[in-house]
Amino acid sequence: MEVAGRRPHAIRLFVVFTLLLLFTTVHSFYLPGVAPQDFFKGDLLKVKVNKLTSVKTQLPYSYYSLPYCKPEKILDSAENLGEVLRGDRIENSPYVFKMREPQMCNVVCRITLNAKDAKEFKEKIDDDYRVNMILDNLPLVVPYKRPDLDAWIYQHGFAVGFKGVYTGKPDEKYFINNHLTFTVKYHKDEETDAARIVGFEVKPFSVKHAYEGKWNDKTRLSTCDPHAKRTVTSSESPQEVEDKKEIIFTYDVEFQESEVKWASRWDTYLYMADDQIHWFSIVNSLMIVLFLSGMVAMIMLRTLYRDISKYNQLETQEEAQEETGWKLVHGDVFRPPMNSDLLCVYVGTGVQFLGMILVTMIFAALGFLSPSNRGGLMTAMLLLWVFMGLFAGYASARLYKMFKGTEWKKITLQTAFMFPGILFAIFFVLNALIWGEESSGAVPFGTMFALVLLWFGIFSSTCFCR
Repeated sequence: MEVAGRRPHAIRLFVVFTLLLLFTTVHSFYLPGVAPQDFFKGDLLKVKVNKLTSVKTQLPYSYYSLPYCKPEKILDSAENLGEVLRGDRIENSPYVFKMREPQMCNVVCRITLNAKDAKEFKEKIDDDYRVNMILDNLPLVVPYKRPDLDAWIYQHGFAVGFKGVYTGKPDEKYFINNHLTFTVKYHKDEETDAARIVGFEVKPFSVKHAYEGKWNDKTRLSTCDPHAKRTVTSSESPQEVEDKKEIIFTYDVEFQESEVKWASRWDTYLYMADDQIHWFSIVNSLMIVLFLSGMVAMIMLRTLYRDISKYNQLETQEEAQEETGWKLVHGDVFRPPMNSDLLCVYVGTGVQFLGMILVTMIFAALGFLSPSNRGGLMTAMLLLWVFMGLFAGYASARLYKMFKGTEWKKITLQTAFMFPGILFAIFFVLNALIWGEESSGAVPFGTMFALVLLWFGIFSSTCFCR
């Protein structure tokens, strides 16, 4: 009896020991962009390049679509579905820094333009294209001060070049920004001497570099020389973009210690300076909503007042029992509406869209959709759209059965194919046009196949929802 009494206690000890073994094999994880990275003095900092963007046109282009300096081998960074749909093309670059070690007048490469390259640069300058770069998951920004706000504003990326008049000639010339002065801001830990990057800024310059003799790897520039500590501070002699013009790309790097902590490094990037325009838009929208609501309320009140006055003027009971005005509505309450199938599809798609928006907002409020995780928002919305197909099929079929319908499978098929099919057809046509322009925003064939699989995921989820 004593041995039998000890058996439950032994079983408990075995279960506890097994759970402890399981806990030792648990691996932790972190959300992309949430875990900081520490850099010590002398550590390599690799700059990545992203797409070329413009405010004049919505077509992005890859960085190496222009004849910029290239590394020995171009490597693509791991991309998610959202980055591909956004047109992001993150690749390595020949810009390499060393943590907390300033550099002066580093020569990246020297190129000679031909007619085609000069034309491409001019087209991008005309469309105000900007170059985007990334360091430690932070985008490159150009700081400038607005006198009306007395605050520093950050603009993403630097301009490819500019147009202007030089040496008193009346004709406008094209100039390229071939010298970059980078500023890496870091927050230092006094105990461990480690640093975390909290800012990545640049000042672009257009400089026509000069040198003596023939060009080789040991050639010194007279316009920018680290030995003589001569740096580029202005663009008094800009680099012109023309056929057979020689362009030398250079850069400087300086490091600045900052009081901004790593957890707050995105605050300056997300700063909104258009407060007046923002409030004006809100007030304008409210006024329009109030005006339209007042118009609808006035029409409803006049109609109701007319019907009530007519009912009060009835003299006999027989006239009072006659169905007129608003009394006719009760005959249409339980009558199925016209095109009820289309209404059910609309309601199902609306439930799918509403569910996607609500869950996305919840995830964003909880911090799962960090701005450092590029493409994460679009990827999450696509996956949630597929998952919410279950609720779309259920809502459309449920409403269809309420209208005494019998072919509910047909409604689920229409819900799965109608709006996604129309959107996919429009997307396919636009993607073909973008692909013809050789833009990085064109979705590759593999991604198109993945989108088709997602579409059939909606189809299967709505078909088996009931």
